[in-house]
Amino acid sequence: MKKGNYNRLWKWHFYAALFIAPLLITLTLSGIGYLFYTDVENKAYDDLFFGQSEKTEQLTIDEGIEKAIEQYKGYSVSKVILLDDPYNTRLTMTNEDGDQKYVFLDDNYEIIGSQTAKQTFSNVMREIHSSLFVGGTVVNYLVELAACWAIFLLFTGLYMTFKGRALKKVLNPTKRQKNKNLHALVGTIITIPMIIVIFTGLPWSAFMGNFIYSVAQDHPSIGNPTLKQQPPTSDMSEIPWATRKNEAPTSDDTHAHHGNMSDMTSMSYGSSISVEQLMTKVEEAHISKPYSIIYSSTEEGVYTVSKGSNTGITGLDVSPYEEMTTYFDQYSGNLISKVSYQDYGILAKWFTWGIPLHEGHLFGWPNKLINLSVCLSFLFVIFWGFKTWLSRKKEGKLSTPPKASSGLSIGFIIFMVILGLIMPLFGISLIVVAIVEGIIYLIKKEKK
Repeated sequence: MKKGNYNRLWKWHFYAALFIAPLLITLTLSGIGYLFYTDVENKAYDDLFFGQSEKTEQLTIDEGIEKAIEQYKGYSVSKVILLDDPYNTRLTMTNEDGDQKYVFLDDNYEIIGSQTAKQTFSNVMREIHSSLFVGGTVVNYLVELAACWAIFLLFTGLYMTFKGRALKKVLNPTKRQKNKNLHALVGTIITIPMIIVIFTGLPWSAFMGNFIYSVAQDHPSIGNPTLKQQPPTSDMSEIPWATRKNEAPTSDDTHAHHGNMSDMTSMSYGSSISVEQLMTKVEEAHISKPYSIIYSSTEEGVYTVSKGSNTGITGLDVSPYEEMTTYFDQYSGNLISKVSYQDYGILAKWFTWGIPLHEGHLFGWPNKLINLSVCLSFLFVIFWGFKTWLSRKKEGKLSTPPKASSGLSIGFIIFMVILGLIMPLFGISLIVVAIVEGIIYLIKKEKK
């Protein structure tokens, strides 16, 4: 690449950093918070997770569920989460407005207490990290765009480090040279780990995430199995990523009761088997805790019993090898079908490993500490980048990088096209940037 390309990349690197740094700092800090959500929640919600009710009467799980429905009027049970000891059983209850409560039952299935779902530490951190706690398509795309431009910053920073020999030792370096050297050194060290962290988080993104999932669905040999399933609702975060939008098989409705449904107290239908009976069927199928039971929302639906490696639920995550989604007839309790990690294609398997790696719980505390060190180093690089700019900034001026001395080279175009193809939203933003730059150029030319 020519000097003009160096200056052009420097210029884009500078402006991209200037505009997206606040977003990157927010995403990184919320990501650090989410890394340790299980540790925080185990302490903060100790009484709900591990406590005991003052009532000591031994109930069945179905009796406990009925008591929860009676106590929390207007709410019905949509999920039952059964965890390993010493965790208590957790119910997800939803009202007609879509508001959720988490209700906890002790080992006697007596009610201990509840919490508002959207106010839990994990959900707050997740909302900030994925949608800045605002939500909406535009904000979700903005968050994804920031992640894509972060990849651009890392690549261009790496190029400028070696092209500009930023790591070369200089006798009696100036303050600016010291800042530049430190910014370049740490940035170079974390480039590959940071790219891995960003790319393993993209499956949950709005634009590229849907694209990846569509590829996984349309090409079963590399993605998800062809088992036709009904898409689960958006709040079912413990459904594994690889099967979260699959169509579930239907129950044998010959057992269904088609009479008056108005007196139903949960989302199960007619003569559906009880949760206790279902737990027996699950045990017979050699499915061990932790797992979640998703109620059917229709007469023809099934009980979905799943184990996920990226649930976002404290105590529920399992190894990717153990991930599975199983379907039980809601009337007979018979196991209808099962999709496990071994059935995934290579793409689905990759992200089944990648997401818990991104979230910091793939291989325990070492995973958390590695992710933490990468995140803190990234914050350091951002801070030292601004420090480097301020050390050369002239008072009253923006002190932008020098203009490119030549036109676009083939190498620069190829580099941008490749990044645009890998990250489509980034590619769209490049077209917007090119149009804006073209308009500015024409305006300046008109004035001259």
